Amino acid sequence: MSKKPVRVAVTGAAGQIGYSLLFRIASGEVFGPETPVELNLLELPVAIKGAEGTAMELEDCGFPTLSKINIFDNADAAFEGINWGLLVGSKPRGPGMERNDLIRDNGPIFVSQGKALNRAASDVRVVVVGNPCNTNALIALHNCREVPATRFSAMTMLDENRAKAMIAKKAGLNVGEVRNLAIWGNHSSTMYPDFEHATAGQKSVIDAVGGRAWLENDFMVGVQKRGAAIIAARGKSSAASAASACIDHVKHFMEKTPSGKWFSAAVPSDGNSYNVPAGLMFSFPIRSHGDGKYEIVQGVNLSEYARKKIADTTKELLEEREVVKELLVR
Repeated sequence: MSKKPVRVAVTGAAGQIGYSLLFRIASGEVFGPETPVELNLLELPVAIKGAEGTAMELEDCGFPTLSKINIFDNADAAFEGINWGLLVGSKPRGPGMERNDLIRDNGPIFVSQGKALNRAASDVRVVVVGNPCNTNALIALHNCREVPATRFSAMTMLDENRAKAMIAKKAGLNVGEVRNLAIWGNHSSTMYPDFEHATAGQKSVIDAVGGRAWLENDFMVGVQKRGAAIIAARGKSSAASAASACIDHVKHFMEKTPSGKWFSAAVPSDGNSYNVPAGLMFSFPIRSHGDGKYEIVQGVNLSEYARKKIADTTKELLEEREVVKELLVR
C-alpha cells in the first residue's frame, strides 16, 4: 500500500461503541483494502488503560491496513492533522436526569473538542455520535470556525437502520429491500421516520405492511423508543449497532449516492429546505456527491401528517439550541 494514510480520531475509544467501531475501521472495511489507516484513540485520563488494552487487541488482529495506533488524553494532540473525527464519547444520561440536564452537561465537552479541532485540524470531516448528538454537533461546529460547518454531521443512521429492520420484519422481506426511508429532525423521541416515501420490495412501505395503522402506532413508537428498549433489555445502551451505523454514515458520505436514492444524516440546516430554520443540526434525506460534498434532497412531497411530525422535532431542536445558546460562538 503506497497511499497516504487516512488519520481517524475516535473519542471515547475505550467505551463500548468505540470498542465495536475501531476494529472495523482498522480492518479496511471503511476506507478500503488499499488505504492504510492511522488511529488516534482519545480517552479521559482514568480510561487510558482501557484504551491501551484496546490498542493491544487491534495490534494482535494483524490488520494489513492498520498503519499506526496513537493514544491520547489530550484533544489537541489527538486531533492533530486528522481527516475524520468520530466524536463518540459523551456523558451518559443518569437516573433522574432530564434531557436538558444532559445537554448542559455535555455542552462543555463539545465546546472544548470544537476548539481543539479548530486548532489542530483543517482537512477534516466530523461525525458526532455522542448524545444528544444533534445539539452536541451544533456546539462543536460553532466552536470550530476554521472548518466549514458543512463538514460537521450528526448520526441518525442508527435510527434509519432500526426503522428499515422493523419494516422488513413486518413485511417478511430482507432489510436490503427497504429503501429511501429518511429520518427527519432530532435523534430523540421526536424524530420522524418517514415511511410515506419508502419502498419495500416492489411496493410502497404502506402497501407492504398492510396499511398505515401499524406504521403510525407500533412502528413509530418502536423506532423512537428503541434505544430505551435496548437499555431495558440488556442493562446497557446500544453499542455494536451504533458503531455499525457510524460506519454506514461515513461510507455513505464517501460514496456517490445512486440516482434516486438517499440516506439519513443530520447536517446544518440551510434555512431554505422544508421550512426548517437555518442554524439547526437537522436530519434530512441526503445525497452524497462522493467527493466530500453532499446535498439535502429537495422536492420531497410532504403530507400534512409528515409536516406535523417535522414541526414537532424542529420545535424540540430550537428549544435545545436555546438551552446552549451561550456556547454557540461561531
